[in-house]
Amino acid sequence: MIVVDDQAVVRAGFAAIVGAEPDLTVVAEAADGASAVSLAADGSADVVLMDIRMPGMDGLTATRLITAAAGGPRVLVLTTFDLDEYVYEALRAGASGFLLKDARPEEMLSAIRVVAAGDGILAPAVTRRLIDTFARSAPPPPAAAGILDRITLREREVLLKIASGLSNAEIGAELGVTTGTVKSHVNALLSKLGLRDRVQATILAYESGLISPRGAGRT
Repeated sequence: MIVVDDQAVVRAGFAAIVGAEPDLTVVAEAADGASAVSLAADGSADVVLMDIRMPGMDGLTATRLITAAAGGPRVLVLTTFDLDEYVYEALRAGASGFLLKDARPEEMLSAIRVVAAGDGILAPAVTRRLIDTFARSAPPPPAAAGILDRITLREREVLLKIASGLSNAEIGAELGVTTGTVKSHVNALLSKLGLRDRVQATILAYESGLISPRGAGRT
């Protein structure tokens, strides 16, 4: 993975935590977005741990460029509570999730593994606040209006549960089906809607009006 942060001490700390894990390797470090984009292009990393506010090219622009490249690494954004608006835009730009900078080491490592495995992750403590705030302020893309017509009623139910932050096991328990069945529904709805992971599914649920900014679902 690539660790990107303009503060050398912070960058070194993250790299040390990741590098100590037998299944994770830091292949490069970068102090700004432009360097991150250049390093990501060589194909040696699966995940980029990306700071947002940096001199020169910021993390938001870098995220958009990295995720736009076919076969590029996935981006896990690092943030503080003060940067909510940047985080929402980073998710719309293609980030696979975000993590608070004060997260415990085990939380960071878990998030990296989730993203590396092809899924998305949102920091539970701030997910609802972020989405509520920016689903309210960001205009829905025109294409979002009728996009849910592509999926079944059951898949809509699953999408609503995903947007509420539930795991596959929790969704299965609420709907009275097996975790394997939920996983099949998740894969089907992601495919039909052209989404990469649960993070994009959550944003679409808000932007399409399936769930309201105040958290009240609509079907």
